[in-house]
Amino acid sequence: MRFGFFKKIIQKVDQIVTGRGRVDADLFEDLEELLIQADVNINTTSRILDTLRTAVQDERMASSGQVLDKLKGYLLEVLESAGDNRLKTAEIAPTVYLIVGVNGVGKTTTIAKLAHRFQKQGKRVVLAAGDTFRAAAIDQLEIWAGRTNTEIIKHKEGSDPSAVVYDAIKAARARGSDYVIADTAGRLHNRSNLMEELKKIRRVTERELGRVAEETLLVLDATTGQNGISQAKHFMNAVPLTGIVLAKLDGTARGGIVITIADELKLPIKLVGVGEKPDDLELFTPASYIEGLFSDS
Repeated sequence: MRFGFFKKIIQKVDQIVTGRGRVDADLFEDLEELLIQADVNINTTSRILDTLRTAVQDERMASSGQVLDKLKGYLLEVLESAGDNRLKTAEIAPTVYLIVGVNGVGKTTTIAKLAHRFQKQGKRVVLAAGDTFRAAAIDQLEIWAGRTNTEIIKHKEGSDPSAVVYDAIKAARARGSDYVIADTAGRLHNRSNLMEELKKIRRVTERELGRVAEETLLVLDATTGQNGISQAKHFMNAVPLTGIVLAKLDGTARGGIVITIADELKLPIKLVGVGEKPDDLELFTPASYIEGLFSDS
């Protein structure tokens, strides 16, 4: 996994802590500045550092190395407290994932990468072209379906998105498919009519399955930083989200948004996109993420 800007910031933290050789007020000021630069928001940064200061006093830490180890532990706690990072699967096929997010965040490519991942595992996947508000969205998903050799259910532009998802579930059952991955309109998070459409998709899915969709995943662009938090809160008001897919977590992303999402939204990050290739979608594991941030490689 590549960590981009955030990894460089954490390495600076490591240098400051180990190089200073003492624990003092200046150390915490430097830590605060670097975490905020990494796109960890001020509220999250303040909570982490307040807890760290208390631990330093209570445990009488004299070594800056101890402070660094404690910081690692707190960052890991924040990520783990957000919930289970594993993708859910259904006991009775098909497993259904609803993918939501605004235009331009990498939603369609995320869907394609996820389909590719499952197919490599020998699973059968049906894509639902549920963004019927834009012909380009249907065409783009169809192109990706061709590239990944994945079945796709689509209707014409302007059709009822819920009907597309309904037909995809029916098709998956008839064909013995394992997964349905449904695109939804790349809605602006402040457009109430589109949010109502998203609620309808969820209701139709639940009625047809006899259960809620296994995952309702919000795709966020890691390069947008704090704006992603605002987007997420609007979507959470419309439908119960089960997790986050963080796209574009590469060299251009600061990446501290990972910590902020877990702390502010209490939503687990389940997948991260780290490039443009079909294989550039990785399961998110908090422990390996934190370890990677602090590693030298």
